[in-house]
Amino acid sequence: MYSLLLALIYLAFISLGLPDSLLGAGWPTMYGELGVPVSYMGIVSMVISGGTIVSSLMSDRLTRKFGARVVTVVSVFLTAGALFGFSFSDRFWMLILFSVPYGLGAGAIDAALNNYIALHYSARHMSWLHCFWGVGTIVSPFIMSYALTSSTWNDGYRIVGYIQLGIAVLLLVTLPVWKIHKKTDAVEQKSIGLIGALKIKGVPFILIGFFAYCAAEATAMQWASTYFVEVKQISEAQAAQFASLFYIGITAGRFLSGFVSAKIGDRRMIIIGASVLTLGIILLVIPVTAPALSLAGFVIIGFGCAPIYPSIIHSTPANFGAENSGAIIGIQMASAYVGSTFIPPLFGLIGNATDFAILPLYLIVFVVLMLVMTELTFRTAKKRTREEASI
Repeated sequence: MYSLLLALIYLAFISLGLPDSLLGAGWPTMYGELGVPVSYMGIVSMVISGGTIVSSLMSDRLTRKFGARVVTVVSVFLTAGALFGFSFSDRFWMLILFSVPYGLGAGAIDAALNNYIALHYSARHMSWLHCFWGVGTIVSPFIMSYALTSSTWNDGYRIVGYIQLGIAVLLLVTLPVWKIHKKTDAVEQKSIGLIGALKIKGVPFILIGFFAYCAAEATAMQWASTYFVEVKQISEAQAAQFASLFYIGITAGRFLSGFVSAKIGDRRMIIIGASVLTLGIILLVIPVTAPALSLAGFVIIGFGCAPIYPSIIHSTPANFGAENSGAIIGIQMASAYVGSTFIPPLFGLIGNATDFAILPLYLIVFVVLMLVMTELTFRTAKKRTREEASI
């Protein structure tokens, strides 16, 4: 039962990753058929992100009222419905309309399952959880490619919608499996709210750190292709292929991290990840025209990113208490989405006004900020634990 539940949770996270790279893969065709400027993809992404931020902030209240299993199942059904909505859309406003339930469902799944794994499973399972998100992001562009070759972009969303629906039905019929953690679920989760969370020592630090990490990760993901074209002067077709190396690096890194994270610990995994990430950024700076070093750089950046997100989430109950983790992880998710939503477009504006070659400098600023804030979090939590023990 333990292994079956874990497999179901992994499957749910694949369902979270599947739609995430569909929009980018299909948009070059979608915007022309919908009759809108290419820049309108940003509007769709912002609406989706807005939904995820709202549901992340609400996730603690929903999870305490209905339980992680119900929130997860309902959210997967919600995203499946949104994907079918995308598949029938022939107007841009329809995409905006269905982006709302998609964002709401995705944010709820993310926060609920991250907290569930942090409470009930080891660090290795947290790494593998996010590895399976990567599997979803790698698979869906191939689905969209098949749809564009054989039919239209709508069919790409329809195929993924059917996969989501199948996962949702499977989760629904296996709801009783989640009862294996009923005893440990008895730990009372406090409803502390945003203001209450910010008053806990160390929480503001981790929110800034998580914001900074997701800002760096999303910027590297979204601007890799442009960097190759504008700075390394390679073709757009090649650049699109090379950009996938980041996803491969982060997915492989999370799979491998699962074997060592429990022994090394969350704090050291974050430091190691940041060090590897910095090495990848340095490779981008080396002034050579051949793209080989930059290719290796983006793979290494992805590899370095791999353990950071899971380690920050997994350390939350230990740093702030199991009773507070549900509320704090939901707020962390919201902070993460703010970083990944607003910072990459900011780089686009800066790069367009100056030079896209500043990408490495832009990334290193957020990596340093993330490392400083997470270190302050762990030190503050350790100090608070000592103070509580001495009382």
